[in-house]
Amino acid sequence: MNTRSTGLEGRTVSTADEPASKPTLWWDDHRPDPGATGSYTICTERVGIPAGDGPPMGAYLARPAVPGPFPGVVVAMELFGVDAAVRDVCDRLAGLGFVALAPDLHHRTAPGAELPRDPAGRERGFELLELMTRTAVLQDVRACMDHLQASGSEHVSMVGLSLGGHIAYLAATEFDLAAVAVFYGGWLPTTDISLSRPEPTLSLTPAITGQVLFLVGENDHVVPPGHQREIADALREADINHEVVVYPGIGHGFLSTDPATAADAWHRVHALLTSVGA
Repeated sequence: MNTRSTGLEGRTVSTADEPASKPTLWWDDHRPDPGATGSYTICTERVGIPAGDGPPMGAYLARPAVPGPFPGVVVAMELFGVDAAVRDVCDRLAGLGFVALAPDLHHRTAPGAELPRDPAGRERGFELLELMTRTAVLQDVRACMDHLQASGSEHVSMVGLSLGGHIAYLAATEFDLAAVAVFYGGWLPTTDISLSRPEPTLSLTPAITGQVLFLVGENDHVVPPGHQREIADALREADINHEVVVYPGIGHGFLSTDPATAADAWHRVHALLTSVGA
């Protein structure tokens, strides 16, 4: 896949350095504000995607309700499955002019699981996480990329949320993704989860060929400041086209809990995906 520069400069940005009244964006012209869902009316459906020898992998697909083609985006879910929050991300991307596909990455162990966002759901999510393997998850991402490309998306990128952010980063080390936007992807410098073994996923950074946008809150308990520095250092040392954005005073999961931070993050993601897919 061919990519064009987005102006990413291999730097770490703290939004504390930016005017509070107007976030610094990668573009500042007369394009319409993407807003919550963009300008496209969308269509959504559930699809089954062949992945391995078992039953098809379930996935949620959202796309503009007009003829394409449009760039594709694989959306990697959080611990809780392809729930309403993940579907909302897909819908927003479709409204912005992308075909967004969120696979059920629990399909081998708990197909269709949508866990409650409470302590019991989190505990069950970690149980399912430990059943994931690098090989299987990468097979699932590859299947989604193939599905999008077969449907007409020449350019495919990836957006990952928390656990899905780790998966998006891992996929970027394996596949020719145009870009990846990582929302607070945890455990990258460690071997604490099965997906980051035998070697930490961060150690695979030199294999990345696309562009990386890493979005994280300063007070994120899953991606603490020490990990944030390690991630920024690894991307810089590997000379990856990247930007790490740290939001002061913000914690984990801001995409669904902090509207102002989420709005800035959406501007940045939209700019990145548009630049590599348009």
